[in-house]
Amino acid sequence: MTPDQIGFAFLYLAVFLLIGKWIRVHVVWLQKLFIPSSIIGGFLALFLGPQVLGKIMENFVGEDSFWTNGIMTENILEVWSALPGLMINVVFATLFLGAAIPGIKRIWNFGGPQLAFGWTIGWGQYVVGILLVLLVLGPFFGVPPIAGALIEVAFEGGHGTAAGMADTFEEMGFAEGYDLAIGLATVGILAGVVTGIVLINWAVRTKKTKVIDDVQGFSELRQKGIMEFENREPAAKMTLRPESIEPLSFHFAIVGLAILVGYLILQFLIWIEAVTFDADFMTYIPLFPLAMIGGIIVQVLFNKLDRADVIDRKMMNRIQGFALDILIVTAIATVSIDVIGEYLIPFLLFAVVGITWNILGLLILAPRIIPSYWFERGIGDLGQSMGVTATGLLLMRVADPDNESPAFEAFGYKQLVYEPFLGGGLVTALSVPLIFQFGAIPFLIFSIVMCLVGLLVGFFYFGKK
Repeated sequence: MTPDQIGFAFLYLAVFLLIGKWIRVHVVWLQKLFIPSSIIGGFLALFLGPQVLGKIMENFVGEDSFWTNGIMTENILEVWSALPGLMINVVFATLFLGAAIPGIKRIWNFGGPQLAFGWTIGWGQYVVGILLVLLVLGPFFGVPPIAGALIEVAFEGGHGTAAGMADTFEEMGFAEGYDLAIGLATVGILAGVVTGIVLINWAVRTKKTKVIDDVQGFSELRQKGIMEFENREPAAKMTLRPESIEPLSFHFAIVGLAILVGYLILQFLIWIEAVTFDADFMTYIPLFPLAMIGGIIVQVLFNKLDRADVIDRKMMNRIQGFALDILIVTAIATVSIDVIGEYLIPFLLFAVVGITWNILGLLILAPRIIPSYWFERGIGDLGQSMGVTATGLLLMRVADPDNESPAFEAFGYKQLVYEPFLGGGLVTALSVPLIFQFGAIPFLIFSIVMCLVGLLVGFFYFGKK
């Protein structure tokens, strides 16, 4: 493959991102559902690729025809299939870069209830997923035990984590797990937005909300995904002078350093394991959670050494968002429809069980764990537990448009403790190798214990406040 072919694959990617945004601006029902342009572009690329358009065209042209790949080329698909696994490292490396870490007491008081709730929901996804595999999908459909982690990997972790686990699934003999996880992540985001909006309307009618009396509609520009003129602010701060180094270049270099630190940590752990235990368990661990640890290490060093605060959080957010858009488009565009069709019933059961658990968690557990503004705060965790953090923030913005409740602050503090473990963190990355290595039942027991820890702390400590 030549550099020109790789560059052309990125040009193609840009076209689908732009078309996805154009469709979002002009299709009202997509605006009402707040579907990201990257998902729209990804589905469009999937339909115009070899799995939909290509299969249709096979009936009219020869097998060697260009049209058997749709409007894609094999080189484009080859480049795109590698991008999700690369971009997830950028997404996780930027999680804590430029972020101020508050005191433990404030994190505990504000974020503790939501951490207990999120902890219960996250570990509960492992519990229901593994039980589903052991009791139904394994005996009747031959689904392997490691598939029990799919709900948490796809729903809590989202497209990024699912993409990052591709090599892990393949090395463990269940390459189909990647396609199922990407499909479930897409279902999770769609279900998170739809069920979230429905639940907000229900909560308003039944007086469960404390902030709003009616669902306040967004402006026309907001629904189209365009920032209102009066709300437009700089996307980032110029913390460095461009004549010395372009600020974007500097922040990109910091992200690269964080990923490199994570890579060195992973290689060190692999070496230690090989020398000490003569084992290869650590080789199954993906890089992205270690890239997050690398980001924390780099940020701590800058906190101690940098007096000028040159790392800007907003700039890191832009880099993270850019990487996530690329990841989502390419992950959806290259997912295997054949695999999802082959595992259709297990796929649907995973989706139904995961969505049901999350909704029941909000309606039954959140009021008993979160002592104040339980709905405004819990709806954010519902959105995150079925897709990405942005879904949770969107739903919280609908339920609390003027930030009158502690929902946003508590959610942010909870993320500082939650993200390193669940939702794409170390536990998510280790879950599949651990189930593969030690079996589903030991991990199920551990998950039940962790779920009960969150539940009991939530009920008997935070819930009584």
